[in-house]
Order: sequence, then structure tokens, then C-alpha cells
Amino acid sequence: MKVKERKKSTSLVQPRVNVITLGCSKNTYDSEILMGQLKGNQINVVHEANDIRENDIVVINTCGFIDNAKQESIDTILQFSDLKAEGKVGKVVVTGCLSERYKPELEAEIKNVDSWFGTNDLQNLLNSIGADYKHELLGERLLTTPSHFAYFKIAEGCNRPCSFCAIPLMRGKHLSTPIEELVKNAKNLAKNGTKELILIAQDLTYYGLDLYNERKLADLMRHLSDVDGIEWIRLQYAYPTGFPMDILDVMNERSNICNYLDMPLQHITDTMLKSMRRGTTKQKTIDLVNKIRDKVPNIAMRTTLICGYPGETERDVEEMKNWVEETRFDRLGCFTYSHEEKTHAHDLVDDVPQEVKEQRVEDIMEIQQGISFDLNQQKVGKTYKVLIDKKEGEYFIGRTEFDSPEVDNEVLIEAKDNYATPGSFVNVAINRAEDFDLYGTIVK
Repeated sequence: MKVKERKKSTSLVQPRVNVITLGCSKNTYDSEILMGQLKGNQINVVHEANDIRENDIVVINTCGFIDNAKQESIDTILQFSDLKAEGKVGKVVVTGCLSERYKPELEAEIKNVDSWFGTNDLQNLLNSIGADYKHELLGERLLTTPSHFAYFKIAEGCNRPCSFCAIPLMRGKHLSTPIEELVKNAKNLAKNGTKELILIAQDLTYYGLDLYNERKLADLMRHLSDVDGIEWIRLQYAYPTGFPMDILDVMNERSNICNYLDMPLQHITDTMLKSMRRGTTKQKTIDLVNKIRDKVPNIAMRTTLICGYPGETERDVEEMKNWVEETRFDRLGCFTYSHEEKTHAHDLVDDVPQEVKEQRVEDIMEIQQGISFDLNQQKVGKTYKVLIDKKEGEYFIGRTEFDSPEVDNEVLIEAKDNYATPGSFVNVAINRAEDFDLYGTIVK
């Protein structure tokens, strides 16, 4: 993060809390809850302000998931630690996944941080900066996204045994939030102008098992769908094993539930799936994708894959490439394997060289680029309901129900010939398409 330093002032200014968020949408949600509590304590709070003040309390919400994310978090901590040493910020507080996982090591190496907190230390974090945890503010947030959409965390932690994943080490066991509490939170968001809820958890499909002894995602979706003002609900981070097919019935029943599903599958060969401890097979995975598409024919499916997992052979990669070509996911992301301490896979030899991992990712994404181009060409000449996110340069930029913010396709509309308000829904006729962008004109 690039920062701009303010000139020193002799006047007394109340310390401001500047929250820096790194990592995934779950961290975004956590930062928003923290900021809501700080505002409720009458504390001046900003998000990622670049005008750093000499008495700022900087709270860094870190990510500890994979090597690149960990390095970004460490670099950010060091950056603000140095600013504190120079007298250019008041305090530095670190929270989040990296701090949860590596607190002793970080404390030993980085001396100029005032406090370290984990992922479930909100009350202690607030106390450290002179604030009280206010139970009456349960669910209250200061959105860091545009107000018309919000990440909506329905559960914390994860009970899955995936060999490569350190999330249970950092976030703990799966813990569902009760339906009535989530409905109340959704109503508060809708009252303040939120139109799209993006349901997130480490595993959406496990929702309810701990509270109700059965999977309750479908029931939750119905309750949220009934909230006045919520026009889109989308599902991110579903798990394939034990997938509750009844959520597809709700998707078909309710017009405000997007025909969209993000289900990270990670790999496809039986050898890799077994070693990854995914609890499924290639054929079961193929059958599940087909069943989902049969039940919701125009669903947009996003998945995520890992390249370079220990023991992955060229044959595994070729099998995955063929499967990607045959399956034709609407959206797909691909990442290099990261060897994480204390995970089951860490006992294996990380035997795929980094440059080979990166080449495999590049090869998969090249295939997906072609698929995305072909699928986008099929949209030319059609009209879609589009949610306008922002105006940028010469374009209004929005998304269809088949696209989640930041990771998926965008719809670009020339501002000189069209007018729209961020946060509004418009109908857009698509007249041109590229690999990952659609271009269109607003129609009445």
C-alpha cells in the first residue's frame, strides 16, 4: 500500500484508526465489523487512508493463506513498523490470519508493533485501542465495498480435512451464525441501500450442521430472499462433498437468487483428489457438475484449481487440461500450490519446481481464456440485467447476475452515450465481447 504522510501539526488531534485489509472477502467482512464497533465507540475510523497521520492507530488485518499473501502481510507490517519508528504513526496493531498463526515468531522478529491479535480477538483488540465491545451493535458494519453490495459471512471456520489448507488452523472449527441473526443483519444492510448479498464462508454447504444437526443453507436462502430490498443473492465457496441439492431448488424458485455458484474443485485426477483429502473422485465430481447444470440449465459455475501439488505429474496436468476443456466452466481461477506448515500435505515432498507450477497455471488459464471468449461471444445480441458498480474513465462498469465483483467478467457501457447511477440496475444490450469483458448499450 502506498501512503502519503501528512506534515506534523502542533495542534492536538484525536487519534484516528486506519484499518488496512489484506486477503480475502472474509477479512473484508471482519474489518467492516471492527470498523462498525469503532464507530459505535465514537472513534474516528477510516479504511486504507493514504494520508497517514502522525498519531494514527494503524490496524493491519493480515492474510496467512499462501506464500504471496503472507509476504504481502509481512511487508505491510514492516512498512508501518518503520513509520512508527520514525514518529509518523502513533500505534501499529496487527490482527487476522497471519497473526493467529505466527504470533510468537512475528513478535520475536518485529519489535515495533504495539499489539498482536488473532482471528477471534475482536474484544481484546477493541480494548487495546480504548474501545468497548458493544453487543447491541451485533451485525453492524461500516461497508468498505460500494454500499449496493456486501459480503455476507454466514459461518466462521471449517471442519474439512483438505491436506493443503491451513484455514482450520487460523479460523478454527466451523461455526454457523443463526438464521434469525443473519436475517436481522440482512435487513439492516437493505435499509442502508444494499441490494446484493454475496454469501461467503469457508464452506457454505456445511451451514447449519453444527446448530441444527442438518444442512440449512436452502432455508437460509429462502429467509434472506424474503428481505425487502435485496435483489440479488449469490453463493461463493461451496464444497462438492455432501453438496445439498435443495439449494438449487431455491435458486429456481426465487428470482432474486442469482444463477451463480462458486465451487472450488481444486483438481480432477483421482490420485490428486485422494492425496488432497477432498473426499471425492473424478467421476463423482463430473456427475455433480452435470447434475447442477441439469437442474439449473443457465447457471454460471466458477471453480478454482491448484497446480503443482506434491506428486503432480504431467499426466495429472494433461488430464486436468482435458477436463477443463470438456467442462467449460464459465469462470475459473488457478493458483500455484503453497507448501504450508502444519498441514497434512506439508509431510509430502514439495517436488514440483516453482517455474513448473507457474507454467502449469499459465497453460490452464490460456485454455480458460479461450473458453471465456467463446462463451462471451454467445452473449452478443442478448440483453441482460446489469448492476452498475462504478463509473471509471469513459465507462460505466457493471455486472450481470453471472458475475461476482473483482474476480469475474465486467460489462462496460460508454458513458458518452449512456447514463446510469452506481448501485442501479439497468438492462444492457451486449454488442461486443472480449475474453473477460462485455460491451453494451443501455436499453429501456
